[in-house]
Amino acid sequence: MSIVVVAAVIVGPGGRVLAAQRAEPAALAGGWEFPGGKVDPGESETAALVRECREELGVEVAVGERVGGDWPLAEGYVMRVWLCSLLSGRPEAKEHLALRWLGPREYYDVEWLAADLPIMKTVENLLPRD
Repeated sequence: MSIVVVAAVIVGPGGRVLAAQRAEPAALAGGWEFPGGKVDPGESETAALVRECREELGVEVAVGERVGGDWPLAEGYVMRVWLCSLLSGRPEAKEHLALRWLGPREYYDVEWLAADLPIMKTVENLLPRD
């Protein structure tokens, strides 16, 4: 059985998405990802997503539509992804090196981690254009 990691594609006005730059581990540091983390035992996936956004970014999110199925990560892990919207707060990089809002023309201006790049390509087709 795989360990489930959840990730939030936080969508802002004009189809902007929030990207987060990894601080660790060293092999992933500097790469860009969608924020999230592991689901704790006994926790639902969507509750984990809300918790991770609160812990990592200091924001409250509303969880929307799921994006795709199980996205492959390192061996023994899968990522499940949801579109989210901000309910309150302003994202802060509490556990990341940096955060960046990317508009439709900037989606690929950052170096996405290998696991997150195919997600961005899928999300791109779900979001409104300028």
